[in-house]
Amino acid sequence: MLTYEELIKRDTLIGRFRYLVLGGELGIATFGFDRHLNQTFYASHAWKQARDIAIIRDNGCDLGVPGHEIHDRILVHHMNPIKIKDLTHFNEDLLNPDYLICVSTRTHNAIHFGDERQLPEPMIERRPGDTTLW
Repeated sequence: MLTYEELIKRDTLIGRFRYLVLGGELGIATFGFDRHLNQTFYASHAWKQARDIAIIRDNGCDLGVPGHEIHDRILVHHMNPIKIKDLTHFNEDLLNPDYLICVSTRTHNAIHFGDERQLPEPMIERRPGDTTLW
């Protein structure tokens, strides 16, 4: 089981990504006709509270890495994939911040598809004169 405590031992975005990557199990059925279960869960007050706790803890940074602020929609990712039984038998770990991490949309897709190339590009530090044409 993946944990936040283990994740933060890795200092870099790529190191944390490699800890979380799911191996690109694209096309594996997750919820199908039972999609209403996870949609109901994500609309719940309890989920919204857990989500807020994770965002505050990670300072809104991608994979919780300082300097990788998310400037658009912040997703809170379950580090361990949710299964139908987790929702039908309510697994308390679904709300446990030790199993949640903030991610950008690009990082979230990279985790699910196992493709490092989808990770956000690092910010380039601007310097005086770097916009001079000649």
